[in-house]
Amino acid sequence: MNFQLTEEQLMIKETARKFAVEELAPKAAERDEKEEFPHEEIKKLAELGFMGMMTPEKYGGAGLDTISYVLAMEEISKVDASVGVIMSVNNSLVCWPIETYGTEEQKLKYLPRLARGELLGAFCLSEPEAGSDASNQRTTAVRDGDFYILNGTKNFITNGVYANILIVFAQTDKEKGSKGISAFIVEKDFPGVIVAKKEKKLGIRSSDTAQIVFEDCKVPVANRLGEEGMGFKIAMTTLNGGRIGIAAQALGIAQASLEASIKYAKERKTFGKFLAEHQAIQFKIADMATKIEAARLLTFLAAWKKDRGEKYVKEASMAKLMASQVAVEAALEAVQIHGGYGYIKDFPVERYLRDSKITEIYEGTSEIQRIIIARELLEMKV
Repeated sequence: MNFQLTEEQLMIKETARKFAVEELAPKAAERDEKEEFPHEEIKKLAELGFMGMMTPEKYGGAGLDTISYVLAMEEISKVDASVGVIMSVNNSLVCWPIETYGTEEQKLKYLPRLARGELLGAFCLSEPEAGSDASNQRTTAVRDGDFYILNGTKNFITNGVYANILIVFAQTDKEKGSKGISAFIVEKDFPGVIVAKKEKKLGIRSSDTAQIVFEDCKVPVANRLGEEGMGFKIAMTTLNGGRIGIAAQALGIAQASLEASIKYAKERKTFGKFLAEHQAIQFKIADMATKIEAARLLTFLAAWKKDRGEKYVKEASMAKLMASQVAVEAALEAVQIHGGYGYIKDFPVERYLRDSKITEIYEGTSEIQRIIIARELLEMKV
């Protein structure tokens, strides 16, 4: 067991930290308040190679390992969790499935531009009646010669407003249920792609979330990702890796909550002494730090197994489950430590609390993670 990071990994971590502090921190609260998408910041992030971190250099990516990705995700999310999830979706939910299941032509056409930040990706799985039950897809794709005709509605799509490339899942054979689902690479400017509405959210407000409607959208057969009927498998394997990214995002929020709490406890006095001198506050900070470190090690384990080509389904779900819980707990405690100041926007901990909750919901709720973990342990077939 080697817990030592390589020089390259440490450099990635430091680069991400520096970018977050210098480029993201100054306007993070303002972007949140205005629900303003960080266009320029994402371009700069792409210039550092962070929008295609694990994509091979052959396809324009940085060719880095998953541990490096986790380190960068935590540092970015510690300052601005909205930027963190934009980065996570592009890396884990768009670049990865194209690299893993795409044809050579698809990889060469899309991956370099996604990795360079010229294109932004989105993952379209959830529907009005297919959230946790992802197999219940109502969107259809009917073959018509060299095209598929796509019809349906997708909900809660991160990057939905500004994405250029959509990974879309649809039924090509309703009789086969989940085995009749196929995946497609859909360009936003294909006729029939409609951004129906942008959602108003509790947290991660500068990351856009949209409902997307497909009305007789013609998608070339050449844009099908994998074979017909492979869509559900593609979606689930993609989400396994995506959960590592969300665990890292949650870690960033939790670590930011801890650091803000330590700083405030050393500055604020009550009853004639600093908060840091009160045992009640010390216990809160000790518990926060311990749980964060446990979640971090789980996340590193999942990333390490992925890098080694080992099965990591259970570990990814454990990491996501644990890290998201810790993010919410740490943010709640940070608000409590700050007292009344924690409830107002002059301090960032109220934003950390709002941002933290979604990590328990998207890319599989905590309840779904428990089902996955139990099935893996009990060797139950889905």
